[in-house]
Amino acid sequence: MQSGFATLDWLVFGAYFLMLAITSFMLSQGTIKNSRDYFVGSNTMPMLAVAVSVLATSQSAATFLGGPEYSYRNDLTFVGFYLSALLAVIFVSKVLIPRFYAINAITVYELLEIRYGARAKYYAGIMFLIGRLFASGARLYIGALAVSMILFGDITFLHVNCAIAFLIVGALAYTYFGGVKSVIFSDIIQAVTYIGAGIAVLVYLYTTLNYDINTIVTLLNAEEKLRLIDWHVTVASEGSFTVVGLLTGWLLLNIAAYGLDQDMTQRILSCRDAAAGKRSLYYSVLFTVPVVLIFLAIGLLLYLFYQHHEVAQSFQGEKVTIFMYYILNEMPEGLKGLVTVGAVAAALSSTNSVLGAMASVAVEDLYKPLKLRSQPQTHDAHFVAAARIGVLGFATALSLMAMLSYGVHHGSDLPLLSFALGVMAFAYSGLLGVYGAAIFTRRGSEKSVLYALLGGFITVLALQPYLFGINIDFAWQIILGTAVSFGIMQMSRR
Repeated sequence: MQSGFATLDWLVFGAYFLMLAITSFMLSQGTIKNSRDYFVGSNTMPMLAVAVSVLATSQSAATFLGGPEYSYRNDLTFVGFYLSALLAVIFVSKVLIPRFYAINAITVYELLEIRYGARAKYYAGIMFLIGRLFASGARLYIGALAVSMILFGDITFLHVNCAIAFLIVGALAYTYFGGVKSVIFSDIIQAVTYIGAGIAVLVYLYTTLNYDINTIVTLLNAEEKLRLIDWHVTVASEGSFTVVGLLTGWLLLNIAAYGLDQDMTQRILSCRDAAAGKRSLYYSVLFTVPVVLIFLAIGLLLYLFYQHHEVAQSFQGEKVTIFMYYILNEMPEGLKGLVTVGAVAAALSSTNSVLGAMASVAVEDLYKPLKLRSQPQTHDAHFVAAARIGVLGFATALSLMAMLSYGVHHGSDLPLLSFALGVMAFAYSGLLGVYGAAIFTRRGSEKSVLYALLGGFITVLALQPYLFGINIDFAWQIILGTAVSFGIMQMSRR
């Protein structure tokens, strides 16, 4: 099948990658003296830049396409997720960030080493790496799938792999040489790009509908599409954002995402001090809300656009979101290229950060202590080189995971993507239980950390509908997983 790109689309796409090449070269010119400089910028990063980087890291191609899908099928209650996130960052800034800065941490798992011992840090680091490999590999696959559909007009294995290569090379261009400094400033570029693409689509949709604002609000309100709060209490898995869920399971998820996941927290630890780190967290959530509203508004306008038409949301047997369907079938010349660039930018902003985060845990928490134990005089330059090797290694691992996702997803009915996208929650439940015990109790030991991490992971896994047919809402899954993990920690005295 021929590509759906016209000449103007290719020009937009080419200009974007030229910008990537130029900015990656400019941002990689700084001198990296040691691993602290490479991973947390020697705590010199501007607070607002970090806030935008955290915003960009929290988004992905799945968010870029999934936000419109949610409001198209439901309402605006997804905004509540970020109000839950605001409560979470208040907790993280009051309880966790001061502790991380007090020990001059490069990774968040160093806190467990002080509390329980070196092996506790290793266990948590390995759990993070496994979870991130699955979750970010699948996100990379979703981004590549979207790019292949738009760019090549098909989703063959070869073209999806080409799209994976586009994304991973773009991420490496920033991460490999410049470390976290390059990643943070590149995230600003990516955020501006995909937000700009979203605004352009929103304006185009509004003009093509030929409705005034009052008419749009009246029509949407009549269909209950403008609801912001869901007061229902549900146990069954519905993918909803009820008030009860937002104040329990989703709140725990956000605490883990902003405070216990090195992918997000690495940026916060690059600020000058704890106060700046706290402010960057608050601003990142406040900046995210209007961005999410842009993509939810796209979904609402798509609902009006398609309300009198039957829409078969599929592409060569692949189920696609309503936004992707619109891009493939309705998007005009030029705007299709811009939206493709937006999807690439969203995918890059989440991929380049995870490469640095995984490398920081692998080097600082796993490799460096062993190396210094055997060779105490090892020079800092050695660990900078190890960090770059780690970035390359994890880029390869994520690419292979994305390719594996393609094979498994197209070869069986197993909902791999649902599992892989939520797999960090499996790791989060264990981490939440362990950190809860470490901070609020005097219980737990080095050995119990391992059992608690596994207990939380296995509990959430056992509650998945594709294993034992248990149909329970995600918020309750993470609550139960955290409770099991915390309970295991309480069974052991240090």
